[in-house]
Amino acid sequence: MRAADKDEKRSLEVAEASRETEWQQPSFVKEMFMGRLQTDLIFPFPEQDPADKSVGDDILAQVRDYLEKNLDADRIDRTCNIPKPVIAGLAKLGLFGIKIPKEYGGLGLSQINYNRIIHLVASHCASTAVLLSAHQSIGVPQPLKMFGTPEQKQKYLPRLAAGAVSAFALTEPEVGSDPSRMSAQAVQSEDGQSWIINGEKLWTSNGPIAELLVIMVRTNDPGSEKPEITAFIVEGDSPGLETVHRCDFMGLKGLRNGLLRFRDVRVPAENILGGRGEGLRLALQTLNVGRLTLPAASAATMKQALAIAVDFGKSRRQWGAPIGHHEAVAAKIARMSADLFAVDSLTWLTSAMGDAATQDIRLEAAMAKLFCTEAMWRSVDDAVQVRGGRGYETADSLRGRGEAAVPTERLLRDARINLIIEGTSEIMHLFIAREALDAHLKVAGMSATSTRMDVKNAARFYAKWYPLLWLPRPAVFKSVDLPWSLKRHLWFVERATRRLARDLFHRMMLHRQGLQKKQMLLARLVDAGAELFAMTAVIARAGSPEAPPGADKLADLFCHQARRRLSRLHREVYFNDDRRAYRRAREVLDGHYPWLEDNILSTWKGTEPPT
Repeated sequence: MRAADKDEKRSLEVAEASRETEWQQPSFVKEMFMGRLQTDLIFPFPEQDPADKSVGDDILAQVRDYLEKNLDADRIDRTCNIPKPVIAGLAKLGLFGIKIPKEYGGLGLSQINYNRIIHLVASHCASTAVLLSAHQSIGVPQPLKMFGTPEQKQKYLPRLAAGAVSAFALTEPEVGSDPSRMSAQAVQSEDGQSWIINGEKLWTSNGPIAELLVIMVRTNDPGSEKPEITAFIVEGDSPGLETVHRCDFMGLKGLRNGLLRFRDVRVPAENILGGRGEGLRLALQTLNVGRLTLPAASAATMKQALAIAVDFGKSRRQWGAPIGHHEAVAAKIARMSADLFAVDSLTWLTSAMGDAATQDIRLEAAMAKLFCTEAMWRSVDDAVQVRGGRGYETADSLRGRGEAAVPTERLLRDARINLIIEGTSEIMHLFIAREALDAHLKVAGMSATSTRMDVKNAARFYAKWYPLLWLPRPAVFKSVDLPWSLKRHLWFVERATRRLARDLFHRMMLHRQGLQKKQMLLARLVDAGAELFAMTAVIARAGSPEAPPGADKLADLFCHQARRRLSRLHREVYFNDDRRAYRRAREVLDGHYPWLEDNILSTWKGTEPPT
């Protein structure tokens, strides 16, 4: 076996060993990929409990007042710093313990109210929103609540709720989405009372100012074929722990993010979180919950982008009319509005799912993250285009020449990271595709790392299952009360769900084990699933008695546009240029087209420091 093939097999085996292998609760998206539209998991749309909403309203009023009086988002962007008094004020409001139970000094709020707070903060200052969410969506509080011992919770949660900033350290300079290559290591002391950590962690949000960190490291011999990854809680002021470099990004200028170096950092053995060798599983399950925050932040960004575009669309006049009345600009505003309604609906649907804890939402959270961040990026890009030169100009420059300080370009710079953090869009496609294939792999007695197949069992299952994918299932609509304008779209979703399952099955039979390498094909199937999930959320919300005014019209527009996108995705599952494009890409990488880089000056080449 070639070295590259062995590395790939090892990476897959590590990823497979860290998966949640069983589905203890139902999943709407999982069933959708099997051709079953489980409307009872979505309908009626889950509205927030009035008492819970009242609690959230009270804290939101306090947060809004504090932000207006104390947090200058443009200044934070300009100075690349969130002032310490601002962080202290956020802590005084309890915003570092939003979901930490009251018994440990936290606010003990629901996922919905947590996301409402992050939504409000993100609409004003993305750097501050990430400070809060990196601390408690993926930082120490979340995995500690999920996996910590009673002693660990009692020791750390009160500190975290009071404002001790935390961070999550997983990525390394040479290790991104492939943890099998992790090099940071912990070695147990001779007396067994502690572990000594050495290594580096990159892009650690809040890392340079963190009082507490959860870090993933190897705890077995580096020469072992498979890494044993363990999570540790580490004090930020531990001897040997230093911030080697503060990273500077396109956006999120106020965020403290850096390269951390661990040199003989001694950690007590009781600081292992979740058990030895359980670190990667802990990280993945933490991210499942953490991803619920990104749709809320995306919705907030989109609302701000829409507000900016609408304001300019009404006030700016060209050729005798407001530019928003011209079809080219109106089309952008219409798409932004329809997409925003979908993102907003997915945000509160998945938030409610997280609170209810009656469904397995690993796929729903990942799909919402994927769909919402991609839609958000399109909307922010459209907002910049609508404002033209003013969209490209900084708020400080606009203010300096006497115009409203509209932060459109900051909005765009801050937004781009959302397609990368907590799983890039490409990784989300692969993660969702792997989970979507899980039921098929189990039926066939296969795995992502094995070619063995239980032909008899698979034949028995598919002989019954496949023909049903061609038959409508009207029973799914019996408990769904919708006006015809929405029900016709739900009928389409049901048909398209069966078609999606057929498409997946057809490609699986064609490519078999090789399907996992057909990343563009899998991405189309996942994107189709995301459109159907979003359509279902939109229809359910628009059909709710609590739906906002005009929701049915926006739902109708979104569904029509989604149907066109689904038609294209379905066609490209069977007719595409993937092979041709891959061959050309490999040729470019192999230097067959050097003239494509003619007449450019690349001063960045050769700037790597000597090793």
